[in-house]
Amino acid sequence: MIRTAALGSAATLITGALAAGLLLAPSASAAPTASAGRDNGPAEAIGVQIAAARAARAGIDWKDCPADWGFEKPIQCGWVKVPLDYTKPFGKTIDIAVDRAVSTGTKEERQGALVYNPGGPGGSGMRFPRRVTTKSPLWVNTSKAYDFVGFDPRGVGHSAPISCIDPQEFVKAPKADPVPSNEADKRAQRKLAAEYADGCKERSGEMLPHMTTPNTARDLDVIRAALGEQKLNFLGVSYGTYLGGVYATLFPTHVRRMIVDSVVNPDQDNIWYEANLGQDVAFQMRWNDWQDWVAKNDSVFHIGDTRAKVEAKYQELRAAAKANPIGGVVGPAELIGFFQGAPYYDSSWVPVAQTWSKYLAGDTQALVDAIAPDMTDLVGNAASENSNAVYTAVECADAKWPTSWAKWDRDNTELHKKYPFLTWSNAWMNLPCATWKSKQSTPIEVGAKRGLAPVLIVQSERDAATPYDGAVSLHKRLAGSRLITEQNAGSHGVTSLVNPCINTRVDTYLLTGKVDAQDVKCGPHATPVAPAAAPATAKSLAQSQGADLPAREELPAVR
Repeated sequence: MIRTAALGSAATLITGALAAGLLLAPSASAAPTASAGRDNGPAEAIGVQIAAARAARAGIDWKDCPADWGFEKPIQCGWVKVPLDYTKPFGKTIDIAVDRAVSTGTKEERQGALVYNPGGPGGSGMRFPRRVTTKSPLWVNTSKAYDFVGFDPRGVGHSAPISCIDPQEFVKAPKADPVPSNEADKRAQRKLAAEYADGCKERSGEMLPHMTTPNTARDLDVIRAALGEQKLNFLGVSYGTYLGGVYATLFPTHVRRMIVDSVVNPDQDNIWYEANLGQDVAFQMRWNDWQDWVAKNDSVFHIGDTRAKVEAKYQELRAAAKANPIGGVVGPAELIGFFQGAPYYDSSWVPVAQTWSKYLAGDTQALVDAIAPDMTDLVGNAASENSNAVYTAVECADAKWPTSWAKWDRDNTELHKKYPFLTWSNAWMNLPCATWKSKQSTPIEVGAKRGLAPVLIVQSERDAATPYDGAVSLHKRLAGSRLITEQNAGSHGVTSLVNPCINTRVDTYLLTGKVDAQDVKCGPHATPVAPAAAPATAKSLAQSQGADLPAREELPAVR
């Protein structure tokens, strides 16, 4: 979870339409079971078929993207109408923003559209087509065969965006230290969380009951129909893997190709309270990995030559920022929002270490510039607030959360003893779900045994945001799936990294549908290399490491 500043801590009818839909795609095979939950009944199953049939007839009116969206030609944009409530397919609709870059190959090479979700929940997939227009090396082969299609999920960006708090207030810094010193600190954080939940209800109440992963999966099927595709080709990263798993459960016969990368454990008991507790453990592991790397490169960064010394320096920095926020805006909450980039992505290892090293050498401004919010960036601040609002709304609506503060307090107090890096920050970010003012569903039992094409699952062993057991769990649930494990690695979003063992299999799968006869274990991608001399500029850093690490826009929007 790319945690921006949040909550005072970091985280930061019927017959004709139905028949038309059945002509477009195979049967959804989405008959609900008793365990599927309130959000997956026969009314929703009928509603999505009606909506898909309607979208198939309408198609998408592709045009140049609005200038203020920031997508250059030849990327095109359009809209797909979906029901707000799938039990009322002829009721209120919302418009889902989509964009595309058409395939670069011949007519004979073209295989359809590849739809992308980067995670979150709350991430926009609209930058995905730029992998074609910028000629991203890892995607040159597949872009010959596929139109690359992105979309803003319901509630995100241009798709009926929701909000929970004034964006300028949301990004304002410094915020309270997420690690409580006493009971008064906890009470203050609980108050902020409850106020945030109230704000969601006040500002976006109509949308909240419908902000679920199953509804986004239904939107995805309507998009498939609007694209004129009988079956879906899908790439989902991070939370996008849970979206993919739910889609495969609801619409197993609609899947043509599906890659899920960096996998959320879809077990019903894991969604979402336990998933966040699991992150706390995994983030500590990966934080330790990064500290070991910093210590190994002490001749470059001069922070500490052992993990213990690096951790001691971090605690000194936290204490100093708590006593006197750096530059007046960087406190402990803002620090964790910055430093958590290193456990997330290997591409952040060098920049985070360099910025810290500069600070220790007396360059305070480097740290402030890297962390402090830009209060003049009204568009960017609104996007950050919207992303956090969607994250909260989806996770709170997908599942029933504990309402007992005693349980939250007990669980997080115990976890913090061994895994202090993220635990309390994570707790406060999710605490609004304890006082949520809208419907909370029972998660769908993810799994498909019949009618599902082989799904390719890609996962690194030491991923902090989506621990490895999630990939194992989804693999068992999706019949015929194959698991590629990147061993001794932990960067989030594996398919955007240079690792020929993985890259060639991704290409082969998307281009031919073929998977290995057995699961595959690959070695790690290249470990980031610390600059040998003076700290590199941003330009030289990109030049030296661009072959191995993804551009920032390639990174998944996991939360």
